[in-house]
Amino acid sequence: MNAPTLTSGDIRDTRLADAISERYLSYALSIIMSRSLPDVRDGLKPVHRRLLYAMRQLKLDPDQGFKKCARVVGDVMGKYHPHGDQSIYDALVRLAQEFSVRYPLVDGQGNFGNVDGDNPAAMRYTESRMTEVATALLEGIDEDAIDFRETYDGQDKEPVVLPAAIPNLLANGAAGIAVGMATSIPPHNLEELCTALIHLIKFPKAIIGKLVDIIPGPDFPTGGMLVEDKNVITAAYKTGRGGFRIRARWEKEKLRRGQYQIVITEIPYHVQKSRLIEKIAELLLARKLPFLADIRDESAEDIRVVLEPKNRTIEPDMLMEQMFKLTELETRFSLNMNVLDADNTPKVMNLREVLTAFLDHRLEVLIRRTKFRLGKIDARMEVLEGYLITYLNLDEVIRIIREADDAKKSLIKKFKLTENQAEAILNMRLRSLRKLEEIEIKSEHDGLKKDRADLNKLIKNKDLRWKKISSEISDIKKQFSGKADPAYKRRTEITSAPKAIDIPVDALIEKEPVTVICSEKGWIKAAKGHVNLTAEVKYKEGDRGKFIFHAETTDKILLFGTNGRFYTIPCDKLSGGRGFGEPVRLMVDLGNEHDIVGLFLFKTEVKYLAASSTGRGFIVKSEDVMAQTKGGKQILNVKGEDEAAAICIVEGDSVAVIGENRKLLLFPLDEIPEMTRGRGVILQRYKDGGLGDVKTFNMKKGLSWKTGDKTRTETDLMAWQGKRAQAGRQPPKGFSRTNKFS
Repeated sequence: MNAPTLTSGDIRDTRLADAISERYLSYALSIIMSRSLPDVRDGLKPVHRRLLYAMRQLKLDPDQGFKKCARVVGDVMGKYHPHGDQSIYDALVRLAQEFSVRYPLVDGQGNFGNVDGDNPAAMRYTESRMTEVATALLEGIDEDAIDFRETYDGQDKEPVVLPAAIPNLLANGAAGIAVGMATSIPPHNLEELCTALIHLIKFPKAIIGKLVDIIPGPDFPTGGMLVEDKNVITAAYKTGRGGFRIRARWEKEKLRRGQYQIVITEIPYHVQKSRLIEKIAELLLARKLPFLADIRDESAEDIRVVLEPKNRTIEPDMLMEQMFKLTELETRFSLNMNVLDADNTPKVMNLREVLTAFLDHRLEVLIRRTKFRLGKIDARMEVLEGYLITYLNLDEVIRIIREADDAKKSLIKKFKLTENQAEAILNMRLRSLRKLEEIEIKSEHDGLKKDRADLNKLIKNKDLRWKKISSEISDIKKQFSGKADPAYKRRTEITSAPKAIDIPVDALIEKEPVTVICSEKGWIKAAKGHVNLTAEVKYKEGDRGKFIFHAETTDKILLFGTNGRFYTIPCDKLSGGRGFGEPVRLMVDLGNEHDIVGLFLFKTEVKYLAASSTGRGFIVKSEDVMAQTKGGKQILNVKGEDEAAAICIVEGDSVAVIGENRKLLLFPLDEIPEMTRGRGVILQRYKDGGLGDVKTFNMKKGLSWKTGDKTRTETDLMAWQGKRAQAGRQPPKGFSRTNKFS
């Protein structure tokens, strides 16, 4: 039973989910196949294919005059492409931009934009025609080389795919975002592609590694440097997915008095020069490029961007390494060879599959064109054979034409002619009855007979077909080689991955003097310049100063907390001198239940004596306390009510320890071990209280401590000397009541 046909106005019951999913699927498929993904055979999306076909219909060949782009866009939109004129014009513009397309398909006249990112002129002001590359893509389209389909409105025909004498997919690349998938294919050098295709014809099972030897990597229209290891490139081409690092090309230009400047002559693909310079200028103003003094754009027709270093002592390689890390002078181009195959199915292909698909397409085109030519030869030979019969029976033919009521039927009956032959004879001009014409017809007939034999051999012999295709590719290679035109030479230089240049972190920060100020409640800031350490500083109400010292913006600060952890804070990250600063607990993970024991500059080859409230401690190197995260680094192990209580820089040969019980003990420094982490050893024993403070000093010079604004030094210390872990004795008269050495 036949299903009833639906007419306008019919209503069907269906689940909403089914209706939505059906429509979404239709939309997704239309995006994938009709808009976003290129065809592996000609490397074009439908809009590009329609543009070139419309331009051919308008006879915009390379040797013909230009026509307004508005005329081209109008024809494409009216006949083939049911979308807006702006999207069509944007596609046309891109095909004409030498900085966007490696081998432009459109020859533009007028303003078609520039590498700075400026917009092209309106389509009513610009003109266009096809390039030789475009004509190569269309070669044989009138010889039944490809299939045609109806246009969106059913009023005309459009090509399903172009014959594509060149591997346009890899030559010009492609980019697009579909539904649930995307494609990103970089451009390549056409001469190298042709060499690889010829090699693949000879060796159909050639490994991708060999093909990569021939095609070492992309060839971008803007040049630049491809800095990637060969194994990375090979792996990307094997899977069809990966990426390539591209760097700007630069050179050192010497100036007078030992000065120099960096000149950038090529920038990475798809980078707008004006936006690049703007970004660099922003980083320069933000003081994030300490090696760079200035940037200038001296470009005319060629790119010339000048980088001026801060001083001549800066190494050019170090300057450029910084620029590559922080700016778009180095970019990454992703590879995702997701294309539509001959069956219109999306597929991620590797390099060999893409090249093989192109060769298969060329084979099909060759066979179809050969059969078309055979048909034309057969038709022409049929007519020529009729002409030869005419010459052999000229008088009789003339008589029949003059006397017969139906000359056509009479000729067919008399000489056993075909309808085409009879029609050709009747349409023959009298001037063609010359003897010379008869000789020419015989010669043409013999030539066509030989051509037909050759074409039949081509159809039957696979090796001959591949030989023919190889010859065609060789011709394309010669036509678009670097010898034919310097513009076709490889532009992107392939180099191995550069060695990492170690740039000191300090070098990335502009060195300026600052004064670090930290309050008792943990508010920290960095005032500009080296201010007087005794000058009055304002703090929040109820707060007061605890640490103040001079530093540089390139320095790092070590913070020692009562939890026994060390934290590292870069000076350049501190807030400015205005206001009260910001809480140090926002910079490091120091809990509110813990306090700051010590705050000081990090210096190499320095040792610290860290001690806990229970009187245990050890010596640790400065390099061992550096923390890489906000969480800090646990050095002094404490638990329970025990906490870190004191820290000092190791100087001299002796240690002074004073407890909260006001007992002072002096002993040799070598009695304390050097560790990287732990509880340490007992420095002083206590019955009541805990450790007050600890200090290292030189016994010969004496022990010094502060009392108010004065510093007192005691040299007669025999009474307080002892062994580590003893209780000690009451300090000298005049010792600070705070039980602190400073």
